[in-house]
Amino acid sequence: MAIDYEKLLNFPIPEVRQTLTKRDSVFYALSVGLGQDPMDERQLDFVDHHRDLKAMPSMAVVLGHPGFWLRNPETGVDAVRVVHGEQGIEIHKPLPVEGEIIGTTRVTGIVDKGEDKGALLYSEKQVRGADGTLYATTRSTTFLRGDGGFGGPSGPVKPPHPVPEGEPDIVVDLPTRSEQALYYRLNGDDNPLHASPSVAAKAGFPRPILHGLCTLGVVTHALIRALADYDSAALKSLDLRFSSPVYPGETIRTEIWRDGAFRARLLERDVVVVNNGKAVIHG
Repeated sequence: MAIDYEKLLNFPIPEVRQTLTKRDSVFYALSVGLGQDPMDERQLDFVDHHRDLKAMPSMAVVLGHPGFWLRNPETGVDAVRVVHGEQGIEIHKPLPVEGEIIGTTRVTGIVDKGEDKGALLYSEKQVRGADGTLYATTRSTTFLRGDGGFGGPSGPVKPPHPVPEGEPDIVVDLPTRSEQALYYRLNGDDNPLHASPSVAAKAGFPRPILHGLCTLGVVTHALIRALADYDSAALKSLDLRFSSPVYPGETIRTEIWRDGAFRARLLERDVVVVNNGKAVIHG
């Protein structure tokens, strides 16, 4: 079944209304690895509900999340071969740790890379409070590996941020856990690629992979740790490109430049997993 360009471009992704609790905010922070260092008091501000809790800015990607909507057969997409390509977050106001949340997602563009080359799907989600307050806008690029050649437009393609030359100014190593994808998927991202060995095998992976958005959460942790001393409100935006999958249990090394550029690689395999990253931090 080939993609119907107009149908997918205007696909009715359901609005999501969510009651966010402090427990949800703590769980998200734990699911991306905060709290692993029991002696780091700063991390407790995100995971100890007895404190004046802070929300991780990367939590915007799971708030009002419509789930794995591309699995709907009506999209015409080969859902088994879907991979997250790029992610951006723009924070308009610090995220709440509890309250009513409304997520509105829409497709903003589709690029046909050609037969056997796949397609790119661009989407945008706005995260608002029940009173209409706009907290965040998230933008995603999804690589539809099995859906090229449907006769759609060949552009425009979003240009990546350049990677600086020279050595990074700061390096932050953060481990992932072997069961981390099973925790993370409880945030609402239930693609079986991250839990089922048989589905992972069909997609061409030797075992289930970590969610790209979980990797993003780990990298966001590294950024606010290195550039903002855990002041979560200082992160105004970030953009990154996923370049290779992470297997749960591997260690993510985030390489950061003072101007906010970053990338991430795995210590175990020396593979770059996040590239062309750019963060905007305000003190």
